[in-house]
Amino acid sequence: MIDLEFQVNGKEVHLKVDDSKRLLDILREDLDLTGTKEGCSVGECGACTVIMNGDAVASCLVLAAQIQGSIIETVENLEKDKVLSQLQESFLDNGAVQCGFCTPGMLMSAKALLNKNSNPTEEEIKTALEGNLCRCTGYIPIIDSVKEAVNKN
Repeated sequence: MIDLEFQVNGKEVHLKVDDSKRLLDILREDLDLTGTKEGCSVGECGACTVIMNGDAVASCLVLAAQIQGSIIETVENLEKDKVLSQLQESFLDNGAVQCGFCTPGMLMSAKALLNKNSNPTEEEIKTALEGNLCRCTGYIPIIDSVKEAVNKN
């Protein structure tokens, strides 16, 4: 067992968990933050992407001990007071959401990019999203959504 102290969505968290537990499981099981999805469990699909210390990471590959002292942001942190973020609105407006399974990871990868680069090129957007797989929409509506969010900010 390991005692953890870290931040999730701006709140301090203190937990005692098995040291082999993954960040994904801590978020979903211990903190009831179920927006982060488990897809492949091997870091290939991007469904479990969260922002950790400013970087987009596959939460299925991050072990509990690695999050000690970290700052984590999940998809639940995008909306504020029941108002969707511009990025979320753009995904809806552009039809970038179909089944929705990949959407949380796509949003968090895009947010990590926009946090570092408020005016990315289309190539930079594609690069930021390349670790996220979508089987429904194709990628054009997703890329268009990120570009629209950039233009509206």
